[in-house]
Amino acid sequence: MIVPDAVSVNAEFQDRNSGVPLDLLWLRSLQANPPAIERRVLSLINRRTIQKSCEAEWLAKIVSCIDLTTLSGDDTSSRVRQLCSKAQEPIRDDILNALGLPKLSVAAICVYHELIVTAIASLTQTQIPVAVVSTGFPAGLSPLPLRVEEIKHSIEAGAEEIDVVISRRLVLEGKWTQLFEEVQQFREASKDKILKVILATGELATLKNVGRASLVSMMAGTDFIKTSTGKETTNATLPVSLVMVRAIRDYFDRTGFRVGFKAAGGISTSRDALNYLILVKEELGPTWLKPNLFRFGASSLLADVERQLEYNAISHCNINGN
Repeated sequence: MIVPDAVSVNAEFQDRNSGVPLDLLWLRSLQANPPAIERRVLSLINRRTIQKSCEAEWLAKIVSCIDLTTLSGDDTSSRVRQLCSKAQEPIRDDILNALGLPKLSVAAICVYHELIVTAIASLTQTQIPVAVVSTGFPAGLSPLPLRVEEIKHSIEAGAEEIDVVISRRLVLEGKWTQLFEEVQQFREASKDKILKVILATGELATLKNVGRASLVSMMAGTDFIKTSTGKETTNATLPVSLVMVRAIRDYFDRTGFRVGFKAAGGISTSRDALNYLILVKEELGPTWLKPNLFRFGASSLLADVERQLEYNAISHCNINGN
C-alpha cells in the first residue's frame, strides 16, 4: 500500500539545473534492457496500490501537477479563457469540502504562442504560470535561429515556462554534440524561465536513444525532460518514462541537480495518472512528487480526476451517514 508523503504542492523551484559539460563517455555507458524495463513496470503497477483511505489525496496531487493544455489548430481566445477559468477552480468546492481537501489549482496553463496574452489576462489574479510550446512545435523542423527567436518572442509576450522540441534526427543519427548545443541555445534564450525539453520519445526508435537524449538535455541545462508533444503516434508510456526517470536519478546522483519529469500525451484517466505517480515515487522518491519537479501535460485528464473525486466524496458521505 502507498500513502502520500507530507509535501507541499506549492514549493518553489530549488536546486535548479545549471548544466554540465557534455560527457560522451557517460553517454556511451548508458544502456537499456527492454525486457528488464518491462518487468520493472509490471512490478510497479501490479504490486503497488494506493491505500483507499488516501486515494483522494493522491487524486488531488494529480490535479496540482497538471499543465492544463489546449494545443488544437482551432483554438480560440474563448476556449483559452474557459480553460483558465477551470484552472483556477479545477475541482468543485462541495467536493473538496466533503473530502477535507484544500483549495486546488493546476500547475500551469499551456498554449500556443498566439494565445499567451489571452491566457495571461485571464490569470491576472492568480499565481498560475503560462507555459507555451515553442521551437517549431510539434515537429521542430524549422531553422534553428528561427526556433531560438520563437522562444524570445514568447518570453517577451509574458510566458513563464517554455516547452521546446528537439531535432529528432540528431538523436537518430547519434549527433550528441549538436543536440547538446541546440538545447544549450534553448536554455540561453529562455533566460530565467522554466525550460521543458520535449523528447518526442515515440519517434526516437529505441529506449537507449531515449535515455541518451534525456542525459544530453540535462547536461545542456534543461529544467524538465518531457515525454511527448501529444501529436506523435505513440506518446507517453510507462517503459519510456522509467528510462527517463532513471536518467534523472543518475544525473542527480552525479551532479546534485534535480531535473523535473513531465509525462504528456495519452494520459486521460486517473488510473493511468496514478501509475505515473507510483513510478516517480518509487524511482525518485517523494521529493519529485511536487509540481516543481513533476508535471502531467493533459487536457482530458482533469475531467476524469474530478469524477473520481466526486465518487470519493459521495462514498465518504455515505460512510459517515450523511
